Amino acid sequence: MKFNHLIQINDPLNPLIDTLSRDELWHGLVLRAESPRLFMPHLDECRLSGKSLDGVHRELRYGELVIIDKVSYLPQIQVLYEVPAQGDIPASRMSMTIEEPQAEVLFVRFEYDDGKPADIDGSEAFYDNFRRQAYQEADIDTIRIIRELSQRGGLH
Repeated sequence: MKFNHLIQINDPLNPLIDTLSRDELWHGLVLRAESPRLFMPHLDECRLSGKSLDGVHRELRYGELVIIDKVSYLPQIQVLYEVPAQGDIPASRMSMTIEEPQAEVLFVRFEYDDGKPADIDGSEAFYDNFRRQAYQEADIDTIRIIRELSQRGGLH
């Protein structure tokens, strides 16, 4: 499944939306990678290793399931998650890219690639539709949490 969507962060025409700076947004996206339990309450544990300005390696535990991944940073632009194939888990990628088509008009593009061909049908296509909806909801929650952290001064 290959899938992407945009979430608008700042809208100068809507004064009801709190504005986030690019720096606050960036720190929030990095925080999601390095403190994922703030964003995923169902995650039992996250161990970080190899942390640098370029990224981090993680071991995520959901009950008995353990997933190893690598997160790479393109500072102020993109956070890229790469899960190598492991056990029953196929290789996959997800990125969050900050886009700024006009000054201070920020968006985040979320892109997913589970390594499967895009031309599936039947029950697999049916389940992919549910996965897309779940990913979109999780991404909306990510931005909501980043906004809340910003309002509390937690992104500096």
